[in-house]
Amino acid sequence: MSESEGELPDNDEEWREILSDEEYRILRESGTEPRFSSDLIDVEDEGVFTCAGCGTELFDSDRKFESETGWPSFWDVYQEGNVETQADNSHGMERTEVVCAECGGHLGHVFDDGPEPSGKRYCINGAALDFESE
Repeated sequence: MSESEGELPDNDEEWREILSDEEYRILRESGTEPRFSSDLIDVEDEGVFTCAGCGTELFDSDRKFESETGWPSFWDVYQEGNVETQADNSHGMERTEVVCAECGGHLGHVFDDGPEPSGKRYCINGAALDFESE
């Protein structure tokens, strides 16, 4: 779904109508896909990674890197304000969750072990993303 397609869903039932089961589990229930299961890990084309829930531009291919963690990883966001972070203390861990600023969908987590210039590693579920090639 893209912003041009209309307003965001108002409830879970509407979200379930537009998302696949896996997208719903990840974006709306803060799930995690299995390591190395996303085709987006290997994307080397130029383009933009967008939110699978609402189409917001989240990450640029120029900021993608191979982290060998099993999930698409980026050293910075596409545009400041398109993603938000919040504390995640689930599963007995202290992490920083990354969510889409537009629809609130869970994307993954950000860590401080990424490459320069940011030193960040946005570890993102591929099922939470769509890729738009340039």
